[in-house]
Amino acid sequence: MPSNPLEEYNRKRNFAKTAEPSGVRSTLSVQPVFVVQKHLASRLHYDFRLEIDGVLKSWAVPKGPSASPKEKRLAVPTEDHPMQYASFEGVIPAGEYGAGQVIVWDRGTFTNLKTGKTLAESYDTGHLVIELQGEKLKGGYSLLRTKMGWLMVKMEDAFARPLSDILDEQPASVISGKLVENIT
Repeated sequence: MPSNPLEEYNRKRNFAKTAEPSGVRSTLSVQPVFVVQKHLASRLHYDFRLEIDGVLKSWAVPKGPSASPKEKRLAVPTEDHPMQYASFEGVIPAGEYGAGQVIVWDRGTFTNLKTGKTLAESYDTGHLVIELQGEKLKGGYSLLRTKMGWLMVKMEDAFARPLSDILDEQPASVISGKLVENIT
């Protein structure tokens, strides 16, 4: 991991204008955390973030995560974010990188299901297998790096919901209860 994994994150933001947290690498949590932020920017998308080595490894998921094992979701890697970002809700001002409204759509902890490999090793090899313990998302998920980018896939388990659209069923923030359109 680079000596300053948050250099790109900090370079892209003017913290005199945005309420987004600046940050440095944090100490590891007892149980690693994940967050899914619903982001109404130039296009609505969801940002999926996993704590790995003291930062939030991040992917933009254009269609959002799914609870159906039948749906593979494209996950485009973005810059690492500081751990403090896991609770960020607000408006990124116009003209700033990522301008738009952000809510915490889901959050929780997760477990690495790949025995014999650390999360960082799994990330580096392009295949993460994790179990989410979130308020909305639960159970096994796989993140797999392909030539086209990463794919996020729900695993077949007791939490799989092949006939539901969890994004439409539960659109509000787990912190404020607000919809992303109502964040000011």
